Amino acid sequence: MKIRRKYLFYLLAFSSSIIAALISGIDVILEKYLKNPFVFGLSIFYFGLLIAVFFTIFFSISYKGKSIGERTIDPSFKKIRLLKKEELKYHILAGAGNAILTFGYFWLLILIRDPSLVLPFSQVVILYLVIIESITEKNTPTLVEIQSSVIVTLGAILGSISLSGTINLESLAIVFLIVNPGWVLQSVYQRKLKMMRINNKSNDAINIRMWNVAFACFFTIVFVIVYDLYTGTSNFVESLNAFVNHFGLLTLVGIGAFFSYVFYIRALGIGKASITQAVKSSIIIFAIPVSIALAYFGFIDPISTDPVLILIRFSGIILMLLGLISFALTLTKAYIFIKMRPGYPIEVTMQKLWDINGVDRVTAVAGDYDFIVKIRTRTLVKGYERILRKVESIEGIKQYKWQSVLKEWENI
Repeated sequence: MKIRRKYLFYLLAFSSSIIAALISGIDVILEKYLKNPFVFGLSIFYFGLLIAVFFTIFFSISYKGKSIGERTIDPSFKKIRLLKKEELKYHILAGAGNAILTFGYFWLLILIRDPSLVLPFSQVVILYLVIIESITEKNTPTLVEIQSSVIVTLGAILGSISLSGTINLESLAIVFLIVNPGWVLQSVYQRKLKMMRINNKSNDAINIRMWNVAFACFFTIVFVIVYDLYTGTSNFVESLNAFVNHFGLLTLVGIGAFFSYVFYIRALGIGKASITQAVKSSIIIFAIPVSIALAYFGFIDPISTDPVLILIRFSGIILMLLGLISFALTLTKAYIFIKMRPGYPIEVTMQKLWDINGVDRVTAVAGDYDFIVKIRTRTLVKGYERILRKVESIEGIKQYKWQSVLKEWENI
């Protein structure tokens, strides 16, 4: 099945959000039994690792020349594999981020209990990602991306404040100092992994997820054991007991988390981390019916029906949707076809083209043209002028042609 690349990106990000919102409801039910974030987080990682290994092996089964995973989940996936040396440092950092994020999330969930408050409030991470990308990535965020990110973030904050009308300072500290830094580490380095080429092929989301949860589980086990030895607590033993006593619910969380993160990682391979996270912040919408269901069955306190608070929540959702629409409508892609004069080195020219902000890919080709350059920009007029001025300044370029992309298709 083929689908336009833009639609695939939104399908993946929204699917990840819906699954994550449903998982949060199960997390709230589990919170009645697992009151300690260390026990909660570690028991989740046990199941997360088992589920990830199981599905990665299952999706490696070959059927008519292709693996099940390649046919159904990720066209880049072939089979389960060992890590490559060049991936290791990124997996270590992404795994550490996952461990930090998970502890912070469960700490916040135990403190607040309502997923429709916890999930949107943590979307402030979008601003972190925009700042990080402006420092680490060649293609710095445009004014449109910054404005849209701020709008989405403000919408998420309004949606979170509206349930109680107050802001808990401890919750703020957890969000800004634990949850968001963990999200940044995980998202940025998972995207780097997805953008890598392994054995001259695109890296796949399934192996990335499996190894990410393996490293996160390892870091969490080490941390909890050291913490237990230092404080005299028994969190590690309690997490093993939780593994046995809550097998069913933890299995559901593990399965949901696996697919949610696989879809999220695939989306990271298409869009920048800040944009992907902005779209995933639609979880604020999907978390509302989950919280209503939890309140109806008595797992959380009834949701406030105060008209002012409802208006604030509605305003937050509108702001978030406006930000998402802004992201969707302003992205422009194009290709520049370049002819060179004889005698100029290919590698040097490719590097100069790659150094231009907005360039997403540079390919040397045989035929009528020497290079095909892929462009991604959110400021069409200024971006067009700026990029072409840079191209014209490169010595040796004889002729070029700009062609804007109208539609782009990809295997789903």
